[in-house]
Amino acid sequence: MAGASDWFSIGSTVLCKTCHEQEIEGEVLAFDPQTKMLILKCPSSSGRPSLNDVHIVNLSLVSNVQVIREVSPTTSEPPQSLNLQRLNTRVRNQVEEKKRLVMALQAGVSPEGQKLFIAISKTIQDITWNGANIVVFNNVTIRPPYKVDNVHGNTESGAYRHVKKVVEKHIKDTAQAQQQREQQQQQTQKGGELQ
Repeated sequence: MAGASDWFSIGSTVLCKTCHEQEIEGEVLAFDPQTKMLILKCPSSSGRPSLNDVHIVNLSLVSNVQVIREVSPTTSEPPQSLNLQRLNTRVRNQVEEKKRLVMALQAGVSPEGQKLFIAISKTIQDITWNGANIVVFNNVTIRPPYKVDNVHGNTESGAYRHVKKVVEKHIKDTAQAQQQREQQQQQTQKGGELQ
């Protein structure tokens, strides 16, 4: 590993050449000298300027390291502190979501019901299971086999109409996806027959 120093300052720009001849250039986010692990923030491979790629580089597997732009450790800002309350909220929400999915599995809910539950839960947080029934907003119930006709509640309420639209969209999207899969399978089979 030619040219690597014992320490990289956060904010410096570094160019690494891996043992696979891949070049990675980015801003140093972190460096651990004990494990020789370097974390680089690079422009997004998707091309979207609002996003970044993050590479974790094991310097033991790097053939060359060049510091393109050095930042003095005394002039760099201290790392931003983590918003622990926000992180704890995210963890709590994810745990609750996983518990709801486990409840569905334990209730013996069909895969169609589980997929509908997941689709609804992406936009509506007030959703739960009552046995095999999906309950949304505490007053709209979707019973097996989870079709539009199986949505029950006060038909005059906005919640009922909204949930019914979500179910319709989910069924339409699922049918389109299934149709695309079937077309791809047919094309694959036709391609195999031609060979």
